[in-house]
Amino acid sequence: MNPETVRQNGKQLGTLRSMPPLERFTPLTPHMAISPTVSVVVPAMNEAENLPHVFATLPQWIDEIVLVDGNSVDDTVAVAKRLRPNVRIVTQRGKGKGDALAAGFAACTGDIIVMIDADGSTDGREIVQFVGALVTGADFVKGSRYAAGGGSDDLTFSRRAGNRILTTLVNLMYGTRYSDLCYGYNAFWARHLKVLDLDCEGFEVETLMNIRAAKAGLRVHEVPSHERCRIHGESNLRAVRDGLRVLKTIIREWRQRPVRPSPTPEAAPAADQGAA
Repeated sequence: MNPETVRQNGKQLGTLRSMPPLERFTPLTPHMAISPTVSVVVPAMNEAENLPHVFATLPQWIDEIVLVDGNSVDDTVAVAKRLRPNVRIVTQRGKGKGDALAAGFAACTGDIIVMIDADGSTDGREIVQFVGALVTGADFVKGSRYAAGGGSDDLTFSRRAGNRILTTLVNLMYGTRYSDLCYGYNAFWARHLKVLDLDCEGFEVETLMNIRAAKAGLRVHEVPSHERCRIHGESNLRAVRDGLRVLKTIIREWRQRPVRPSPTPEAAPAADQGAA
């Protein structure tokens, strides 16, 4: 692509990349198409019964599905390959959701990375909202169960109260305006993996990503998301145990200096982000 110089009144304002060729665009809706590629990371351990539902919600225009298998003892991998023959399987070497996501992110080849759960609680049909926010200027997009249009069928009183307290604490400490801290439906440009730099094992990973995105000065946008109940099996989440891990993560990050983000392409109109 040949860059074009933007001028106003004879003065050079900057350089704008030219529009990618039409064949590079992937239609998302009748009104929007994008040129960036999209990878979806699905951490899973013994989720064979849930994967048919989860994969059925994933849009066909996704370029890559990376399933991180946490050494399942059921047919999780076989079911994934049957549902999507081109799925990429990554075998997790460590333990925990944070470790699984780090392994999945490292294996992604797409420009945009989306993370969803394998238990059926997150709806893949919402991915278009996350991608839409990214190609129109956001660096990191958070799903929120508390934003207008969002909700949850699975939040207990203790989880709801704990999330509110921890969200308020992060907003006060880091100057953010998050409405939902502990939610695992997020998306971001792959070029920001360095500043996220996941180095935790458990469910505190969502909090870590949200804090590091804020510390790095990334443009964070929230989109409404509706959380559903797990379809089959039992969750490994424990409100008190994992809430304490989240609190320790918040305090630890407060003591550490942020990592600066990778340079963003000059000028950020929709066309330059690869949207049409």
